[in-house]
Parts: sequence; structure tokens; C-alpha cells
Amino acid sequence: MSEDDAHDPNDLDALVGRVDPDRWLSSRFISDAQARADVIALYAFDHELARAPRVASNPLMGEIRLTWWNEVLDEVFEGRTVRKHPTALALAAAIGRHGLQRPRLEAMIDARYRELSAEPMKLGEALEWADGTAGNAAILAAKMLDPDADEGRALAGGRAWAIGRLIGTAGLAGPDVGPILERALKDAAGLSVPAFPAIAHATLARTRANGRKPSELETCLRLFLAVARGKV
Repeated sequence: MSEDDAHDPNDLDALVGRVDPDRWLSSRFISDAQARADVIALYAFDHELARAPRVASNPLMGEIRLTWWNEVLDEVFEGRTVRKHPTALALAAAIGRHGLQRPRLEAMIDARYRELSAEPMKLGEALEWADGTAGNAAILAAKMLDPDADEGRALAGGRAWAIGRLIGTAGLAGPDVGPILERALKDAAGLSVPAFPAIAHATLARTRANGRKPSELETCLRLFLAVARGKV
């Protein structure tokens, strides 16, 4: 189902580093190697979902790709043999280790169906998409790092990062967009120290919204300062 199918599970980290550098860099601040690998598996899953609408030749093919990932969740949560796909296998292991709940994983899939439409997203749709994709990913990552992590703060961090990217790359605009971004950043404050790497990349939201591409050194420095202060 993917051009990345040939990747060994050990290569998922390199894959995410290539396709999702913001979150990959944030994950470098996770000290436990297994927890870091599990978070990377989640981001690889999100990458596969993001690819589905982009590479499909038509909406029906996109739906088939997204359904394929719902079938992976069926296999995992029904205790059946999981298909031999590096991301599917790594995700299954992470779900087993951390007891991740299916509804949020399903919500990440469901949010991608909106991308099968060529119609530009309205603000409300964009916010739902941001919460469904990056927001749910942030909650799941935070829970892997700290089972007691505050879901609202994690959601806000994921939302802020996604909104910043939508402004910078998809032209999301309007008088309410800036204040919504700032509110999300404010609401992310106070996430626990162990869970913070799940949203550290939200500190890049304003930069992404401006359409600027900072150097890797500047990006790393911003993330380091965010983690040191515990504030995006």
C-alpha cells in the first residue's frame, strides 16, 4: 500500500526524520529509547494516513487506502495476526505496550477523508481537521510518555502546530485565525515534563505560519529552549 513498505521497522525513525522533521526533532527529547520508538511508530502511522489522499489517483482509491488502515486496527484490537507492514507492526506493538485506545486512532483516519475533497476547508473544518490529525496524535504521544498527561493541553499543542502549517502552506486565512493559533499555544501551557516532547514542535507554529523555513540549527535551538522552559 505504500512506497515505504520495503522499509525495515528499524528504518521507521529515518523515514519519519525525512517526512516529518518537526515531530522527529521533538522526539529526540524523549530519553527512553523504547518510548521514543513507539512515538515514532505513531508518527509513521500518521504519515501513511497523510499519504493516502495525496497519492491516490481518485477519491475512491484514497478511501481504499484509508480503509486498509482501519483493517489494520481491526487486526490489532481483535487479536488477529497483523499484516506484515513495518508501520502496522510497529504501531501494533506500541498499542500493546501502552494500551492506546482505538477511538483516537480511528479519529486520525477519519479526519483524512476530508482531504479527498478538492474543496478548500472552511475555518471550522480546518480546526476539526487539525484536532483530528495532529491533535489526536499529540494526545496519544503524550499518553505514551505520561499516562496522566492532560489531554486538553496535548490537544491544544497539536492543534497549534497543525494550524501554523495550514496558514503557511495551505493559505488558511481570516481575522480569527491568528487569535485561534495564539489561544491554542496558550492552552498548551502546563503539559507535564515527561509528556512535553509530544507537543514541543508547537513552538514552531508561528514560524510555520509565516511561511519561513528556519535552518535546522535554528529549529533545534527553538525546540531545545521550548523543552528547557516547558513552554511552546
